[in-house]
Amino acid sequence: MMHFAYTGSGPYCYANSFAMMFGAQAPSTAVIEFATGSPFGMQLIGGTLPFFDPYGWDPEAGFDGALAALGWTSTLSKGGDADDALSRLRAALKDGPVWIGPVEMGHLRHQPGMSGPIDADHYVVVLEMDEDSVLMHDPQGHPYARLPLANFMAAWRADTLSYGDAYTMRTDFVRVAEMSEIETIRASVPAAIQWLSMETDRPVPPRTLGNAEAAETLAARIETACDKGLRAHMIHFAVRVGARRAADAAACLARAGYHQAARIADDQARLIGALQHPLVARKDADAAANLRALAPTYDRLKVALEHGG
Repeated sequence: MMHFAYTGSGPYCYANSFAMMFGAQAPSTAVIEFATGSPFGMQLIGGTLPFFDPYGWDPEAGFDGALAALGWTSTLSKGGDADDALSRLRAALKDGPVWIGPVEMGHLRHQPGMSGPIDADHYVVVLEMDEDSVLMHDPQGHPYARLPLANFMAAWRADTLSYGDAYTMRTDFVRVAEMSEIETIRASVPAAIQWLSMETDRPVPPRTLGNAEAAETLAARIETACDKGLRAHMIHFAVRVGARRAADAAACLARAGYHQAARIADDQARLIGALQHPLVARKDADAAANLRALAPTYDRLKVALEHGG
């Protein structure tokens, strides 16, 4: 069965934000996402919250490795109080746009339906600011969005998120090596293997499960008691981004000559993507069957990458 690459919308906020900062020299968002390691695993955080990304991974875990594989550097700053953060932002904006995040999406009141924290992380690029507001490119589909400064600062404080530090931003993006997309893909494969192995020194919440065990446990939960919150998380975010990550991984791996691994990643993309309709239509047994079929693919992908195929 032939892999057919996806192009379209989706929750790729940090990949899109990085692409904006890279400008005319930006690789595809598929390659950026691949370089972060996000497609290579599945986790059930605390035994309850599913994500189609590696055990122990969060976006910040992949950023420095991604920038290195892409041939870029940036300056990271974070923490301090609100006044300090505003001063840093004002100073940085004199040299151009600033990459911001994670922020609490629920405080981004320019997005319809947002009225307070929802424990959802997001990334944006701030273009300008004045005494009352910031102007940003929000990759959720809102170019040149203006947001009251109080709302922006509440979002940037990030105190309702499960990872990240308050007032985190990246500036001074510099290309230090001319890496082709194929070179970036190949340079990112060792990290992909490491993530699939589930060997990490990063703190992991108690009872968190990974890969096959995560898929099997989630299948059992969906089959017996898929509550409203879990269903909403799956259909509005986790399935959408998980299927796209796996589809992009398949396309990247095929380009770099990892044909067996690409076929496995394509299988993963199809299985994850096929969760959407059953979960929306409440055909939960079908969704559970797809998750059980997904479970063994993570070990298969690891072996294929280890063997260079």
